[in-house]
Amino acid sequence: MEKFDLIVIGGGPAGYAAAMRGIDFEKKVCLIEMDKVGGAGIYNGALSSKTLWELANKVAHINESLTLKGRSPYSLTWNEVKQIHDEAIFERKFQYTCHIKLLQNETSKRLLYYERGLGKLVNTNEVEILHEGKTKTVWGENIILATGSRPRNLPNILVDEEYILSSDGIDKLKDFPKSLVIIGAGVIGCEYATIFSNFGKTKVHIIDRQDTILPFEDDDISELAGRNLENHGVTIHHSASLLRLVRKGEGVEYEIEYPDGRKEIIQVEKALLSVGRVPNIEHLGLENAGISMSKRGFHIGDDDTQTNIPNIYAVGDVSGRICLVNMGEIEARHAVERAFGGQTDRISYDNVCTIMFLKPEIAAVGLNEKQCYEQNIPVKVVKVDFSVIARAIAMRKTEGFFKIIVSNDKEMRVLGMRAVGEHASSAIQAIGLLIKMNSPIEVLAELVHPHPSIVEGIQECVRMLLNKSVFKSSVFKDKLACYSLVDGVKTPLERL
Repeated sequence: MEKFDLIVIGGGPAGYAAAMRGIDFEKKVCLIEMDKVGGAGIYNGALSSKTLWELANKVAHINESLTLKGRSPYSLTWNEVKQIHDEAIFERKFQYTCHIKLLQNETSKRLLYYERGLGKLVNTNEVEILHEGKTKTVWGENIILATGSRPRNLPNILVDEEYILSSDGIDKLKDFPKSLVIIGAGVIGCEYATIFSNFGKTKVHIIDRQDTILPFEDDDISELAGRNLENHGVTIHHSASLLRLVRKGEGVEYEIEYPDGRKEIIQVEKALLSVGRVPNIEHLGLENAGISMSKRGFHIGDDDTQTNIPNIYAVGDVSGRICLVNMGEIEARHAVERAFGGQTDRISYDNVCTIMFLKPEIAAVGLNEKQCYEQNIPVKVVKVDFSVIARAIAMRKTEGFFKIIVSNDKEMRVLGMRAVGEHASSAIQAIGLLIKMNSPIEVLAELVHPHPSIVEGIQECVRMLLNKSVFKSSVFKDKLACYSLVDGVKTPLERL
């Protein structure tokens, strides 16, 4: 039986990161993947959907200019979209494949061993690998479980990936659907609604159980995102319960009910189920190693990535904290550092930067106003509209805002930020760093920012809190806001 310092089950973003970090410590690593290295980070997930979003966004931007000048709209065929999509997937797949092959060909000091197959725990140190009917067993001093997740289904709805799709089935489309209903108004559902509405060839419906989409976010963000989707022709069924959804002929029929008892029956060409994800843990043999589940029951229980079995770790979607590529990679690297590097500092989830690929894009880090209210945290809030940022004016992209939340005291520690608009995902990082380092906001106020740039709006937010801003909130009340939020009550901080 071959022995390894580290066995990683799962070759998605988290598992791959774990294997590479193990190599950094010059450990002998066995990486096991049953399907495709890269997982949802490449296929049916982040890279796939964001390639579609980039294309759709470009088409929408072009058409905004063309229609203003009375010209016919620009469009792409699905085959053209699929070709660009597939090229992006292949490029990233090729990088991973070459990287693995070159690492395995190291003759002087080979550290990486890649195994295709289904990995299953035999006990706390042994893993059985099943591939094409054959099995082999390997031994590992430490084991990392990183098998990712898959789209969640709903009872009584048959996902056939032809008419009723999961996010995995989008790649199987032969053409743009003429109409599409999306069940679920969370991030993934709203992103696909944005993608298909931006291409301009699909009538999109969203079934939203809440009275606003993205219910976990502040009202100003949810309302802006919802309004923009509706302005692009998306029908949002707010506060609607799905009674049934079935294939009917060459399409799909769904029935919804509203709180007042009113019902609607609507027929569309395709349906997309977007109601979250579930971890891939059924075939891991957790019981063989005595691994405990989390309190929620369907994720592996862990304490700072370590399970109740000291040499076995769970990272990424299987632990169920934050199901994002970047967090999966961070958790995986952290687990390896705990196993081999003596890492004692715990992972902090307070400064996780996230992006929602809508129109415009939305980026977030730390707490929002709603969370501060729920946790009874008194705060100060400052908000700058993109229409007063020079770069946004130059780009003719003035929809959006920056909002920074700080503690309601003299220190004004940064607790969170929301960015809505062009370059939002790039602008959020500085605030994430401030939160991590617990640095004062004065750092950003005095930093010489590039001009013109979107991030100058962040500097103006900070200056408003310090009463040093160029524009005064008491004058530009429709563009700037500075207020305290205590016990749910907003009190303007009027300054000249």
